Parts: sequence; C-alpha cells; structure tokens
Amino acid sequence: MKRLGNVFYDIISVENLKKAERKARKGKGDQYGVKLFDKDPEGNLQALHEMLACKMYKTSAYSTFKIFEPKEREVFRLPYYPDRIVHHAIMNVLEGMFVKCFTSNSYSCIKGKGIHAASYELRSAMNNADGTKFCLKLDIKKFYPNVDHDILKVLLRRKIKDPDLLWLLDEIIDSAPGLPIGNYLSQYLANFYLTYFDHWLKEQKGVRYYFRYADDIVILSDNKNYIHELLAEMKTYLWDNLKLTVKQNHQVFPVAARGIDFVGYVHFHYNEIYVRKSIKKAFARKIARGTATLEVIAAYMGWLKHANTINLRMTLLKKHETLLAA
Repeated sequence: MKRLGNVFYDIISVENLKKAERKARKGKGDQYGVKLFDKDPEGNLQALHEMLACKMYKTSAYSTFKIFEPKEREVFRLPYYPDRIVHHAIMNVLEGMFVKCFTSNSYSCIKGKGIHAASYELRSAMNNADGTKFCLKLDIKKFYPNVDHDILKVLLRRKIKDPDLLWLLDEIIDSAPGLPIGNYLSQYLANFYLTYFDHWLKEQKGVRYYFRYADDIVILSDNKNYIHELLAEMKTYLWDNLKLTVKQNHQVFPVAARGIDFVGYVHFHYNEIYVRKSIKKAFARKIARGTATLEVIAAYMGWLKHANTINLRMTLLKKHETLLAA
C-alpha cells in the first residue's frame, strides 16, 4: 500500500470538523462540554480549524478516573472541545488506512468485527478438534502504558508521509505516557502498534489459528511443543521490535481439559460455549440488588444469547420477576 500523503487539510477542513463533532456528540448531548460547545458551535469549529491550520493546537490536560470491571484500570479523559472532536476528525480520514493494515485475525475497534465476531471465528476453528488440541493464551504486560512513542512514530511513517498530519499525530501521541486508555484515537493506534506482529505470525511463521482482541491473544495447534517454541519466538519479537513483554501468567494447555476463556466466553470444541463466570455473577448481583433495569437486562441477555445459556437466562429472569413482585 502506498504511503498516505496530502490529507491533513482534509482532516482539518470545517466540513470534516462538523462531521467529527456530530459523531463525537452521539449519546453525550447532556454533558457539560457539549452544552458549552453549543453556545457558539460555528465559531468554535472555525477557531479549531484555524488553530490546526496554524499548528497552534495542543492537547488539553487530561482528567483521570479508575474503573474496576473487568479489571482495575486508569482511564484518561479529554475535554469534548477541542480534543475529542479532533480525534474523530482524524479517524474520519484515517480509519480506512488503519483497517487496511490490520489482519483478519484482529478484532478490536474494527467495524463489523468486535467481541462476537472474534468468538464465532474461534468457534469455527475449534470445529477442527484434531488441529486445535492445544492452546496458547497470553496477554501483554501493561500494554497501553508500555507502548513506545518512538517506535509507534516509526511505524506510522511506514504508512503516512504527510508531514503536517505526522505533526498532529506526534503531538497527540506525546500528550501522555504510553497510549492513554479512554482516548478515541488510542484504540486504533494500539491495534496498529501490533499489526506488524500479526503479519509476522501469519505470513512469516505461518500460524493458522491465531486470534487477537486488543492485547489478548489465542493460538491453537495440534502440537504442544510447537506452541512452546513459538511462544519463545513471540517473546523475542515483541521485545526486540516493540519493547513489550508477555505477562508471566501465559498458559499452554489442552483445550478439552478446560476450554478457552476469550472475549467473555469459555469455548470448547463443537460449539459448546459458556459465558465467563464473572459476567454471570455480575448480572446475578445486579438482579439481587434490584439495580437491573430493563436496559441492563437487555444488554446482558444480548450477551448471554450467544452461548449455551437457556437455563441460566430463564433462572435469572424468574428471579428478577420474583423480586419485582415482592
């Protein structure tokens, strides 16, 4: 693919900024930042255009907060204006470039893919029980905080030659250590950071059954020794090329013994699929506490219907009905 050039002024055009602002505000109309922006939307977008054109834009200060499910993480948050609009403006133009770089085995932040696509692709592979006897499951130690800015910039320059756009991307990248969780742009940059690793595994190492969602990785094979050898090579590649390390809790195990816990589901051969225990418990707790609104129930039922959970769904709904009647 040719390197991308001469797109900076497409990104910062007032028309594209308007489009980005419409996307950025979806579901957020009641937020203070949106209401503040709405006091002078035309003037604000014109000012943002001029700020970018003159290279006066600088990422605002972050605020942070912690989330505790599915695990404890520090989430970074930027103001609605100008920063979240800028991120959407960039992705309006660059999303297609990023998606073309990604392999078919990567599932996060890609339209038409996501958690359920990853799960169903894994299920399809596991219909070949003989070829998927053993699993390597791993993730990367503090992936987002450990993304190396200099390496990321070099990788971006393999695909982008527009110096103005590279200035803007560099400014955003250097605005926080690693890649800040919560930034709209971060999820694409994180996926891109690992994409050459994906290509190496698929095209040079010839790995047939490979699945990655963010930094959660599953590899299947009929040969346990092959998986151990591949793991050693993966560790070397990740450190030498990306300055990343594999978490010490990586596992190589027979699939039949315990199934594969991946993207919220536990997968066994021949479409025997269960929901991760922590998700079931979280749903049950919400029902027990009386905090399971109709929206919450619909969201969980949407999750549960993709697994073998008919009895579980009936039990939870009956419990909810009983509590409502009490």
